[in-house]
Amino acid sequence: MKKVELLAPAGDFERLRFAILYGADAVYIGGQNYSLRANSTNFSIKEIEEACKYVHDRNKKIYVAVNIVFHNEDVGGLENYLIDLYKCKVDAIIVSDPVVISIARKVIPKMEIHISTQQSTMNYESANFWKNEGVTRIVLARELNKDDIKMIVEKSGLEVETFIHGAMCVSYSGRCVLSNYFTNRDSNRGGCSQICRWNFDLYNETEKINDSTCFSIAVKDLNMCSKINELIDIGVSSLKIEGRMRSIYYISNVINIYRKIIDSYYNNINIDIDSCNYELFRCANRDAVVQYFDKKPGVEEQYYLDRDEVSNKDFLGLVIDYDDLNKEIIVEQRNYFKAGDFITIFGPNTSKFSFKVEYIKDEDKNIIDVARHPQQVVRIPCNKRVYKDDIIRVKFTIDI
Repeated sequence: MKKVELLAPAGDFERLRFAILYGADAVYIGGQNYSLRANSTNFSIKEIEEACKYVHDRNKKIYVAVNIVFHNEDVGGLENYLIDLYKCKVDAIIVSDPVVISIARKVIPKMEIHISTQQSTMNYESANFWKNEGVTRIVLARELNKDDIKMIVEKSGLEVETFIHGAMCVSYSGRCVLSNYFTNRDSNRGGCSQICRWNFDLYNETEKINDSTCFSIAVKDLNMCSKINELIDIGVSSLKIEGRMRSIYYISNVINIYRKIIDSYYNNINIDIDSCNYELFRCANRDAVVQYFDKKPGVEEQYYLDRDEVSNKDFLGLVIDYDDLNKEIIVEQRNYFKAGDFITIFGPNTSKFSFKVEYIKDEDKNIIDVARHPQQVVRIPCNKRVYKDDIIRVKFTIDI
């Protein structure tokens, strides 16, 4: 059996590096043109070339999103852009508009093509249509249930990719015009201003009828960590994380957790899904649910009233190095912590463990009580060896 792919987002090279480091089998990125995350840093052609080399040197894959809805003014330059991607040795392009397939088949016929979730593929006949156009993988619409996914897998013979974690759209996989209407920013060309997350007053014609509580039409985030075994069993080829604009802390945590869940499945090991759910929740502080997989979403799958999404300060620092002689971790601080706090460390080669911070030293090795300056380099004692790029966070109640 071919092992399912864990596919991670990467908005820049640092995020890409952490995604690979923490267990992704492949990454998807956007170039500075034709990508649906216009507010992300994104990659120049030179950076895409460097990213491809980095990923391929580690036997991983890289896909580039070329998935905007093209207007006439967008088409110019597309042919040369696709040729550049091919020269960079990109593994596949992710597209939604047929014009990209047409041009790609002409100028880079050997390039693998994936159909974006923006195409809202929801049935096996559509999947077979794209298969006849030379597409090798379908990124399914996020609005499908288990039986729908299974039928498309069985009746198309294509690789099927599904989203398993991250933000959801109130419309069909991004086909929304609210952003255009309210802010003149085109969500289908990368400019979504997330109107569905705004809070609104409620009116009966001209009379305001709500008091202190506002209303929204926001959809809760997606979390499929409890359904990974079922997705693998029905033949899904790739499990996709949303979030090219997310932080390295978010990407590292989410990829690390899903990596463990996937590996546990193949190794026939039980894993504590409740703990996984809690850690995933702490990454974003938004409610996350299964959404469409088991049933049509209802009141429990959306936000209708005011909600509290206060950003936490769980991410305390990155390990820069470990001083074997003095048994001290050299840390680049990211959030306030002090002597006496309990912290947790984990990483690609470090099993999660927790301990109390007995003291903190600054760069000059002077004792200080608090690390309070962003990216301040400090030292903390630890008898257990850790490694560069391990992550330090607040200790949770679930941590042992």
